[in-house]
Amino acid sequence: MYTGLFHTHSFIRYAVLILLYIVIVAALRGWLRKKPYTSTDNKLSLYLFIATHLQLLVGLLLYFVSPNVQFNSSTMKEATIRYWTVEHSFIMVVAVVLITMARITAKKMSSDEAKHKRMFIFNLTALTLILIAIVMSGRGIL
Repeated sequence: MYTGLFHTHSFIRYAVLILLYIVIVAALRGWLRKKPYTSTDNKLSLYLFIATHLQLLVGLLLYFVSPNVQFNSSTMKEATIRYWTVEHSFIMVVAVVLITMARITAKKMSSDEAKHKRMFIFNLTALTLILIAIVMSGRGIL
């Protein structure tokens, strides 16, 4: 079960990273060029939202079957165990919250410029956190 979840989680990572990149670029273009927030922007945001939450779900399942997640006296003393048990999970949940907040709050805004700006700032912050967490894992981005 662990191996299948691990490979699924790794695969979905690429979808999330690609969608994040696309949403960030589209939001930056829309914001700087003062373009309307179109249904395409909304759909891209929705696909990112779905992929991110699917990744969170698989990650939560993986959290409970992973041999790298341990709850004992050495959890906080050993860097690798601490990273997978605490740090990775915390950083990624914050990133998911930012992506979720970007979508939900942007939908409620009336100004197209504000929507693009919100999508850009929140999603760029989430992407930065995700890349930091991936680099911290020692596995590399690709």
